[in-house]
Amino acid sequence: MTLHIVLVEPEIPANTGNIARTCAATGIHLHLVRPLGFRTDDATLKRAGLDYWYAVHIEYHDSFQEVEEKYSGSRFFFATTKAKKRYTDFEYQDGDFFVFGKETKGLPDEILQAHPDQLIRMPMTDKVRSLNLSNSAAIIVFEALRQLEFPGMQ
Repeated sequence: MTLHIVLVEPEIPANTGNIARTCAATGIHLHLVRPLGFRTDDATLKRAGLDYWYAVHIEYHDSFQEVEEKYSGSRFFFATTKAKKRYTDFEYQDGDFFVFGKETKGLPDEILQAHPDQLIRMPMTDKVRSLNLSNSAAIIVFEALRQLEFPGMQ
């Protein structure tokens, strides 16, 4: 069983490190789409991931299009505050990809417009623009893991 998190142009090393730790704990594959807003040898990135980097399956890509081409035939879900449907409105499957945009801008409009039926959001009050990226990723992938009955986990 494999799920995937894709971070498109992440900017904050601590968020990517936290997501990497979630990936290590769950067996989820992590995809980072360049350009990154930090160096991969950044101390903050390493500290946030603690000593779990050895357990993270990580791939680097030069564009989101590269991810789509390499994994054509896969299902992609795009986290955005602009979505009409909640992340709990979908039935997730083995092999699904969960795509998140950069912290300051989210996903580019061209990606959102190309996939209108796969946009997902988390309900929240109007007091904030969005949740923290690493929290959002954890919430969504744990819903997918719950639906799949936490395969390979104790």
